[in-house]
Amino acid sequence: MADIGLDIFCRDTIDRELVANCLKSASGDTTYLHWLLQGWGTAIALALLALVVAMATGVLMGILRTTPHKGLVLLGDAWTELFRNIPLIVQLFLWYFVMPEIVPPLKALPGFVLAFVGLGLFTSSRISEQVKAGINSLPRGQRYAGLAVGFTLPQTYRYVLMPMAFRIVIPPLTSESMNIVKNSSVAFAVSISELTMFARQAGEETSQPVLMFLAVTVLYFISAFAINRVMKRIEIRVRVPGMIGGK
Repeated sequence: MADIGLDIFCRDTIDRELVANCLKSASGDTTYLHWLLQGWGTAIALALLALVVAMATGVLMGILRTTPHKGLVLLGDAWTELFRNIPLIVQLFLWYFVMPEIVPPLKALPGFVLAFVGLGLFTSSRISEQVKAGINSLPRGQRYAGLAVGFTLPQTYRYVLMPMAFRIVIPPLTSESMNIVKNSSVAFAVSISELTMFARQAGEETSQPVLMFLAVTVLYFISAFAINRVMKRIEIRVRVPGMIGGK
């Protein structure tokens, strides 16, 4: 197989025969290109779902850490420190192998679900820090003004603090959104068939590991770059003159 070049992606994964349709052979078997695109789709889906978990949980914990209630602050701090100080791969192993033994209903969940939950909670600790920093960077008078006009504390966060803090933390959130795509590669360790697993297995089958990892690298770059451009557009659209980064 050493003499095979880029045409390996148009070969059948079963007998390595070159086929006319690079996405599927006449026999219905998968080609390496089809397998590669499936892995890419899995990686993107994993990253996006994990980002939803991370944003929902991280924003909540970041808010709790800035409230005047010490109990809520302790809860937010404990959550953040717990998930921030355990390596991602260890957390995935815990969710995949340990938690189903402790909580039996989790055994019914697909490994993909456990993987994006684990990745999302790991990332939530970092988003929590960014949200906390964004809120604390605002003048204290904004909180007091919201309370002075009759808003409750939750309303003050919703209508006064978070809209401004969100604009401040978009740049670090962009980095985290890109990182979550790259961190999704760790899911191969718990048998999720994403890009990195494709590169490892296809490289072994075809004796073309360099080519396979180069293809995967390009797709990771495209994914991260696309997220960067989308977040940049959002940052420009919501920018407020006079704020940090505003004009």
